[in-house]
Amino acid sequence: MNQNPYPIEAERYELLSSFREPTELTRREMLKLLGGGLLVVSVGTHLVVPASGQRSGGQQQVPQRIAAWIHIGKDGKILAYTGKTEVGQDIRTSLAQAVAEELSVSAESISMVMADTDLVPYDQGTFGSRSTPIMSPQLRRAAASTRELLLSIASEKLRIDKESLYVEGGKVLRVNGSESVSFADLVSDMTLDRVIDDNVPVASASEWKVMGKSQRKLNARDIVTGSHRYSSDIRKPRTLYAKVLRPAALGSTLISVDTSAAESIPDVHVVKQGDFVAVAAPTARLAEKALLAIKAEWKEATQPSHRDLYNLLRGNSPRREPPPGLRILDAGYDIAYIAHAPLEPRAAFAETVDGNLTVYTGTQRPFGVKAEIVAALRLPEDRVRVIVPDTGSGYGGKHTGDAAVEAARVAHAIGRPVSLVWTREEEFTFAYFRPAGVIEVRGAVGEDGRIVHWEHDNYNSGGSGIGMPYSVPNPRTQFHQARSPLRQGSYRTLAATANNFARESHIDDLAQSAGLDPLEFRLRNLSNPRLRAVLESVANQFEWGKESSSSRRGFGMACGTEKGSYVANAVEIEIDRLGDVHVVRAVTAFECGAIVNPDHLKGQVEGCVIMGIGGALFEQIEFEQGKILTNRFSRYRVPRFEDVPVMETILLDRKDLPSAGGGETPIIGIAPAIGNAIFAATGKRIRKLPMAPAGVR
Repeated sequence: MNQNPYPIEAERYELLSSFREPTELTRREMLKLLGGGLLVVSVGTHLVVPASGQRSGGQQQVPQRIAAWIHIGKDGKILAYTGKTEVGQDIRTSLAQAVAEELSVSAESISMVMADTDLVPYDQGTFGSRSTPIMSPQLRRAAASTRELLLSIASEKLRIDKESLYVEGGKVLRVNGSESVSFADLVSDMTLDRVIDDNVPVASASEWKVMGKSQRKLNARDIVTGSHRYSSDIRKPRTLYAKVLRPAALGSTLISVDTSAAESIPDVHVVKQGDFVAVAAPTARLAEKALLAIKAEWKEATQPSHRDLYNLLRGNSPRREPPPGLRILDAGYDIAYIAHAPLEPRAAFAETVDGNLTVYTGTQRPFGVKAEIVAALRLPEDRVRVIVPDTGSGYGGKHTGDAAVEAARVAHAIGRPVSLVWTREEEFTFAYFRPAGVIEVRGAVGEDGRIVHWEHDNYNSGGSGIGMPYSVPNPRTQFHQARSPLRQGSYRTLAATANNFARESHIDDLAQSAGLDPLEFRLRNLSNPRLRAVLESVANQFEWGKESSSSRRGFGMACGTEKGSYVANAVEIEIDRLGDVHVVRAVTAFECGAIVNPDHLKGQVEGCVIMGIGGALFEQIEFEQGKILTNRFSRYRVPRFEDVPVMETILLDRKDLPSAGGGETPIIGIAPAIGNAIFAATGKRIRKLPMAPAGVR
């Protein structure tokens, strides 16, 4: 029988065999129990502040000194700490590779301690494809400093010049000699604290031995066998199941509530805190019964419909006079709200012990969620701890602590452990959406086939990716805020998908107006060598121009850049006799600098493409008078196995460039490529996302 009541990350705590409930320990207590070992502290402008003694909100000043990132125990086992969360992108493995690279050990020998606000340094969150370009170099500097320190200690211990020593396999060895000493022996009698700077030497990409290789997911067995415990799986003795009272329509105000019937049910607890009303019971079914017993009166506000959305967002946007003498191509593009639809809905487990509140939840921002809980319950920061188990996807949708705050409020009020899991309907209704938007684009082409004028206005959906990657004199791009009728927030690549869809659709239209092939037109107007490289790679692989489109079969392409990486797509689509669009082949070329883990990067790219097909063709939120109509999977279409095309992925490995993230940018090109293929087949330009929820008519 497993003696650990919190089997959340077995690899996190398997090294700490001297105690049974490690999740109750602070970082200081844990290091005390570990005893002698190596503690490395680093400084630098890119580093983040430690969890201990710092504010847990998102507005932090980056200090010059940080807490320990690396610990080598008396047994030689290595712990590495990060505030990043594992939400399916497998950053656990790639960060372990980064540490292993500098210590010349295997990735499997690194135990990553992640997203525990009592144990890891403060981190703003896991978003924006920042883990690889920022956290990985940070851990590499700390690991490289550890290596240099171990070499110095070994030099003194063995009385050998440091330059004659190297590290490998958890040992310091002598070049061309038999002398060696293990990491464990070097740190067995001391706990060392050292400060380093950003100038410690790290291995270049051309020298990588662990990074740059396809390393399998470190905790893959736990995931595929079902032994991994998600937030919704956590239980302790006396755990209660909580449900929250919610209105039938968004934006409603609670006028009155009668909880007497629920309170009369044996073993049911009712929590009332202003407009927050919740129940907790020994079983989820009993909690649901108690929730239905509550009589609530709500005041509903008049709200718009999805049919009014685009006029509402567009508002009274001014129309600018076109420059004289130019033939302006002017078009508007509409972008629907879409849901994140994570496999794991929002969930949290919370308990208070001796005045200390611990919350397990799936989130991309553990310290941000901690700040929300502190504010909601008015607790001291050192009394609140947030731990993030590996989470069943986020896609930008788990930045906030909705379920965590709810579970914390109930657990704190009744003094019992509480498990709270949102239903799928709650997830579709009360979570936030990818912003809807209206985009207006105006462009013109000169006689030489070069773009001479460009205007791009985005209303509401955001400014991410709005910059013009093509060579255009004085392009004008602008994001305009608008009042959103629905709750909205981050989504994979933010607004870059919407802005790239509008831009790449318009680029194809400009190519047609100039009488040029879409590939030739793009290359004529592109000076960025990295964007040209992915475009040329995808065109070669696809054999662009070999076949021509027909009324039922179309070919399209698109490209784009965002967050320091570059993507190009070419697709083949078929339109059946009912008008339904099927993507039958998708070729993607992607470049994000030096590749850390080829297999996992390929998975990220192909996952983005599949996800992007949903937003391109059929995903959209429909709403009426504050009610979300597409509030379950039977009403909200996501990509299925039958929607997955033949996929060909080209990864351009630029070992001469720093590594950028790969979890977002690959999604931005698939929608316009599909739209351009539909146009090539039918002559019909669809300027909205999704393009064909009911087929092409």
